[in-house]
Amino acid sequence: MSPLEIFAVVISVIGVALTIKRNMLCWWFNFLAFVLYAYLFYSFKLYGETILQFFFIVVNFYGFYHWLKGKQQDHEIRIEALGVPIALFQMLLAAAGGLLFGLILKHFTDAAVPMLDSQLAAFSLLATYWTSQKHIATWILWVFVDIVYVGMFIYKDLFLTAGLYAAFVAMAGFGWWQWEQVKKKQAVSNFKGI
Repeated sequence: MSPLEIFAVVISVIGVALTIKRNMLCWWFNFLAFVLYAYLFYSFKLYGETILQFFFIVVNFYGFYHWLKGKQQDHEIRIEALGVPIALFQMLLAAAGGLLFGLILKHFTDAAVPMLDSQLAAFSLLATYWTSQKHIATWILWVFVDIVYVGMFIYKDLFLTAGLYAAFVAMAGFGWWQWEQVKKKQAVSNFKGI
């Protein structure tokens, strides 16, 4: 447990908490967390997670722009629906991309757990994209992904980060509940506006 890991955990918790509250500052805290974790994961030979942090940075800026644009139009962060066929298609793409990435890591690097690392990276990227699109499904996906992350980080002796991801499981469950409440309020206000 290094000071870097401790700092990254604190920043990550703040970022997720702000995301749950649909606060625009979440994107800046998440950006810093991604940079910190890129360095940390690289030092533990979790290359899939390292590369994922750089993808997160790109999607982070996209999410910030998308939320800001939506806020300017609706004066709030509106939660959007995600159809089952689209969700399943995107999950199949993530699995295929994760498999391809895992094979690359396995054959061309000394990655510690290439296939698991790559699948978690792919589904984390999908969950982050869903967050940027304000889909409630992001929280469901994060619950499952974070549970698996807990095991991987315990395996790699990153116990504080494993604890962080265990907290992320609870936070994602709360985020799911919180966004459902907001979605209901938005539906009522839309109905009254008709």
